[in-house]
Amino acid sequence: MGFRCGIVGLPNVGKSTLFNALTETAAAQAANYPFCTIEPNVGRVAVPDERLHKIAGIAKSAQTIDTQIEFVDIAGLVRGASQGEGLGNKFLANIREVDAIVHVLRCFTGGDVTHVEGRVDPIADAEVVETELMLADLDSLERRVPNLVKKAQQGDKEARIEASVLGQALELLKESRPARLVKPKDAEEHKALERAQLLTAKPVLYVCNVDEADAAEGNALSAQVFEKAAAEHAGAVIVSAAIEAEIATLGESDRAAFLADLGLEETGLTRVIRAGYQLLGLITFFTAGPKEARAWTVPRGARAPQAAGVIHTDFERGFIRSETIAYEDFIACGGESGAKEAGKMRAEGKDYVVQDGDVLLFRFNV
Repeated sequence: MGFRCGIVGLPNVGKSTLFNALTETAAAQAANYPFCTIEPNVGRVAVPDERLHKIAGIAKSAQTIDTQIEFVDIAGLVRGASQGEGLGNKFLANIREVDAIVHVLRCFTGGDVTHVEGRVDPIADAEVVETELMLADLDSLERRVPNLVKKAQQGDKEARIEASVLGQALELLKESRPARLVKPKDAEEHKALERAQLLTAKPVLYVCNVDEADAAEGNALSAQVFEKAAAEHAGAVIVSAAIEAEIATLGESDRAAFLADLGLEETGLTRVIRAGYQLLGLITFFTAGPKEARAWTVPRGARAPQAAGVIHTDFERGFIRSETIAYEDFIACGGESGAKEAGKMRAEGKDYVVQDGDVLLFRFNV
């Protein structure tokens, strides 16, 4: 299951520095899913989860395999992109292909990097990108909604659903508000909104790129971004791309000491990865045995057969039941045998909603 986060931002805000540091840091990590470059601007990285290693230790698994998330370094946007300025068309096409937007904002004032707009104002920078995305969505919906309304009036049920939810999006865009603020009234409207692939309907994580001195607590500029994110129900994290680039050159032991000297418990990139995972509304379940312990990704609310299908389509097609142990019970009981003896292993059917941290064994018959 591929989950893709597109890294966007104006030129010279630290976007590519962040992506390159992500590449090098993850490649240096001893993981079964190290960061691998799929294309020049695409990479896959492990989602850190200490639970996996604890499960593996109890299960005496020969190897551990993390779940993963994909990052795409999208070409820098400039004002007028919605009209094709710069690499505008490519930029917009690339954003349509990702599940969430990681928006890097410059929150540092020093250095010799010239800002494309001639000033340092992360809120204004965010608005430049948002405006271009909104203009592109507005242009699309102004052409589509009238046709949908006409079909709906002729009795087309699907058109009526689409006209309702996309009409809401159009009104929001006319007020300079993103389509992700639309509130679908039911599952059908939610699916219709997803099918529309609106740029401003995608969840957003703001990454505040700060100086080294502000990496732990942030600064006045990053505080403005966090306030904006809270108002929009978006995410926000603080990162120093310069620090991440330096960390990427260090060994594991030196990296921990370096972070401690800066008053940091983990790398900014780890925070970005985890926040991106959370932003997409994903949860993790585990499988464990002598050969391997593995983390798997599913959307929150996924049922047991859907989770089984992530492992193999045959598991979903022939699903019988899932033998389920909550993570806390697996640890407390010392693994599968102990959980079974303590009555903590449950047989769950097709309607079971998988919980974050579940350790699952699927029974199926094809």
